[in-house]
Amino acid sequence: MLWFFLWVMWFALLFRVIGDIFRDDGLGGGAKAGWTVFVCVLPFLGVFVYLIARGRGMGERQMRHMQRQEEAFRSYVQEAAAGAPATGAPGATRVDELTKLAGLHDHGDITDAEYERAKAKVLAG
Repeated sequence: MLWFFLWVMWFALLFRVIGDIFRDDGLGGGAKAGWTVFVCVLPFLGVFVYLIARGRGMGERQMRHMQRQEEAFRSYVQEAAAGAPATGAPGATRVDELTKLAGLHDHGDITDAEYERAKAKVLAG
């Protein structure tokens, strides 16, 4: 059981290193190819050398990637909330849109200012 656990952990580490190689915008194509070949041909040595040489920045790159994903999600939600076309009966549509906006605001997906702007747009239109 211990060997199986270590084997799974090894593959998790290997895939994390390979993912970090391709996620890093600071590396050029040749450097990415070199690290990938090194990690694939000599996996134990390649992963350990990569962790020693570039391991400190792995967490920072992961955080930047997560922040970009969060920003993209928030901008998508804001565009969808602000630019949703009105369809159906005018009264029901406004109520539905205001309900959606209130839900987005309550969950923290849009700020107070964005909520007020979108609410004014819905009530005016």
